[in-house]
Amino acid sequence: MVYVDTSALIKRYITESNSDEFDTFFMANTPLAISRLTLVEIRCTLARRRRNGEIGALLEEQAMEEVRIDIQDGVLEVHPVADDQVTQALHLISRVAPMPLRTLDALHLAIASNLRIPDFATADRQQSDAAQALGLNVSTFIHLKS
Repeated sequence: MVYVDTSALIKRYITESNSDEFDTFFMANTPLAISRLTLVEIRCTLARRRRNGEIGALLEEQAMEEVRIDIQDGVLEVHPVADDQVTQALHLISRVAPMPLRTLDALHLAIASNLRIPDFATADRQQSDAAQALGLNVSTFIHLKS
């Protein structure tokens, strides 16, 4: 099983750089693990992109419905966020220092580690570097700027 960070998973629901690559990965690796945090982040990302005029309200609604269907169909397994995972995230920040690691990125890594899921997918360079430093097998879907 692979734990998928929101930065990669969002590529399934809205078209952006590396969406095709992620969709191929998604189909080859289901079911994928996510957390309840992922659902909040997806919702926030879609709302932000709608407010910024990047997507319309209809696409925002359709994307959330597709997430719901993927959960219902069992291709996404949603895991809870536990207090011990929050504590573990606190310690991960020290373990990967001096790499910069944002709060929610640390929490996703802690959840994957706590669930003993050795494979991690992300579209975030800093999170990818931290995941590799923690010994996770990382699949990346990062847009390389030319």
